[in-house]
Amino acid sequence: MIESDTIKLLRECDAGIKMGVASIDDVLAYVHDETFRKHLADCKEKHNKLKEDIQILLAKYHDEGKEPNPMAKSMSWVKTNVKLVMNESDETIADLMTTGCNMGVKTLNKYLNQYKAADEKSKDITKRLINLEEKLVVDIRGFL
Repeated sequence: MIESDTIKLLRECDAGIKMGVASIDDVLAYVHDETFRKHLADCKEKHNKLKEDIQILLAKYHDEGKEPNPMAKSMSWVKTNVKLVMNESDETIADLMTTGCNMGVKTLNKYLNQYKAADEKSKDITKRLINLEEKLVVDIRGFL
């Protein structure tokens, strides 16, 4: 049970990170304010570092991780691009990113509760990812 929950939790973190990085990549070129761009770039870098940690742990279990849900990824991309076509502003981007981060935090907490038997290292990575998402929301509040 511990191994099963650990793998499932790590997979969800892996998919969440991939979704977050893709979302940042989708908007980065549209950001006007240099401070805002730096917050997003720093967050992306930290996500990628956590992804490396997750990949190392998943490799121990001979697991390749998980891709984000294709429908969720497509819907996110469409929503982002439609909103940016209508209003290409830092405010719009901050709103999109805040919504995405809040969804990520909610989902990751759900998985943390669902996979209670996961090992402490995997739970710690999940909590670090949640903290990254929460920090980005705070960092970009001034752009809403």
